[in-house]
Amino acid sequence: MKTAVSLPDRVYREAEGYAKRTRKSRSQLYAEALAEYLARHAPDEVTEAMNVVVDELGDAAPDSFVRRAGRRVLGNVEW
Repeated sequence: MKTAVSLPDRVYREAEGYAKRTRKSRSQLYAEALAEYLARHAPDEVTEAMNVVVDELGDAAPDSFVRRAGRRVLGNVEW
């Protein structure tokens, strides 16, 4: 979808420079930036999506690799 937005000159110049350095189109840069912003500011939606996936997977018992990996990761986390 096409849309028009107004940006402060400084933000526009910085975005243009970043897009050129990363070889991204302006549209791609803005779409990625907005998607990241929404993900950061809508954590309940992310949690809800993760819960849907967990519900779809059901209560299947994890295999031994998953159990061992989980224990190792949790053992390295500072609580």
